Amino acid sequence: MTDTTAFDRRHLLGLGASLGVGLLGPTVARARTAPPMAQVITPKGTILGGVNGPEPGVSVQVFEGIPYAEPPTGDRRFAPPVPKAGWSGRLQAVKFGAPAIQMPSPSAAAPTSELGKALQTIFPTAAEVAAQSEDCLYLNVWTPDASKQRKRPVMVWLHGGGFAYGSGAWPIYDGTNLAGRGDVVVVSLNHRLNVFGYLDLPGVKGSGNAGMLDIVMALSWVRDNIALFGGDPGNVTIFGESGGGAKVSYLLAMPAAKGLFHKAIIESGPGVRAVPAERAANLRKDLLAELGVAEGDVAALRALPYQQIIAAAYKAEAKQPGAGFDRSGFSPVVDGDILPAQPWDPKAPAISANVPVMIGINKDEMTLFLASAPWFGRLDEAGLMTQAKNLFGDKAMAVVAALKADFPDYSPTYLAANLITYGRMFAGSVQIATRKADQHRAPAYAYLLEWETPVGPFKSPHTLEIPLVFDNVDKARVLVGEGPAPQVLAKQMSAAWLAFARTGDPNNSLLPAWPAYDAEKRATMVFNLTSRVVDDPYAATRRAVT
Repeated sequence: MTDTTAFDRRHLLGLGASLGVGLLGPTVARARTAPPMAQVITPKGTILGGVNGPEPGVSVQVFEGIPYAEPPTGDRRFAPPVPKAGWSGRLQAVKFGAPAIQMPSPSAAAPTSELGKALQTIFPTAAEVAAQSEDCLYLNVWTPDASKQRKRPVMVWLHGGGFAYGSGAWPIYDGTNLAGRGDVVVVSLNHRLNVFGYLDLPGVKGSGNAGMLDIVMALSWVRDNIALFGGDPGNVTIFGESGGGAKVSYLLAMPAAKGLFHKAIIESGPGVRAVPAERAANLRKDLLAELGVAEGDVAALRALPYQQIIAAAYKAEAKQPGAGFDRSGFSPVVDGDILPAQPWDPKAPAISANVPVMIGINKDEMTLFLASAPWFGRLDEAGLMTQAKNLFGDKAMAVVAALKADFPDYSPTYLAANLITYGRMFAGSVQIATRKADQHRAPAYAYLLEWETPVGPFKSPHTLEIPLVFDNVDKARVLVGEGPAPQVLAKQMSAAWLAFARTGDPNNSLLPAWPAYDAEKRATMVFNLTSRVVDDPYAATRRAVT
């Protein structure tokens, strides 16, 4: 397969809807009751923030809802972002900015299962939909000390949600512990999504990648301002999960982003390919037909209420042919300019050859989407083969045989889940790691989260690494379970991410020696209570799906 990054979004969201879980969504306006206690004077104006801490004696200054661009409304709808002009007085940065206009599946936005409702405490999609706004270009900063006296590594987080929904304000993304315990500056951000971020309009240059240009604008803000918050603009790491991982993948191939970051981490979201221009054009035509707007009439589009555009976008995406494992829907477009070519196909982008990359997946990614499907736990061999043929066609028998060799104890249900996990996440991650290593410039490091949560039937599902990386175990017990085991993983994984952010090398005293990846040994750090390096894990499956 040429692209394992983007399993058809409509199908994937349908799977998520069966669980009643919106994996990609947050909150808004978590107002703090304490008065602002931190102040930063920037060229655009004074910013006041709050103070909290991961533990007694450790304080973290928190600035929420800093505008980095003008609202993309009116004539700015669909257009590249414009830098924020500034403000008078003091900006009270004590609540998150609104999330972008959201486009989750209806069931994901209103979960019905008890587990789905519980997970909304850390992935609150329904609250995001309620608070959504086109005025969404805000970022958040967590820093041990907003002072120019220190130059800490900067870690910029790109949220999940595909390119359809989500924001940087999910509770599970709280940067307090990572910043306070790791002595780094953490940044998260919101940017335009779905049709508002990725509608390719011939009359509006950059419109097919406007959401990605928002991220570039936020990174430019980091370059220009982060030293005032105690960060080093010369040592910036971008990292993200799921759709956020794909965003990292694409930024590595974008000329506009060159020099704005120095290291990159892709978690469970390899972005091997983006939407081809022809597919984007067909999607635009179907959208305009649904809206009754003539081709080229951008003014009419800008005059419509966002609710009408989103409703038409759902219908337009439903008309598109299935894309299998390819990217589809309103998401970044290979436009020959902002994204000049397919980012990682057939080779790694030369523009970021000097940027170290870390990439990996969780062992059982898709169980979180599939666990409430009617067939989950009941699938037989015939059903497994049917699903394999739907996804892999003539390769189905070889892929199933490989999965059985690599997962000999798995039932047909879990093998079916891994058809997608390894056909999508694993294959794309292997492709990116291999192509990065083949440049022989900056290293690639590969990881696999093997540890299984005791919660539900999930094993090691999508999103499980997030609270471990952010060292937010106590905020995510609904996902990671009780007891000390999750904290063991959190210490290991957060230490590796912090080490990589500092030096471009994840090795640290809590892990065995972690070699860089190459196409011969394929060394991979397998995270568990006792972590270890494995050469070419799941080799049979790798050969079958890539």
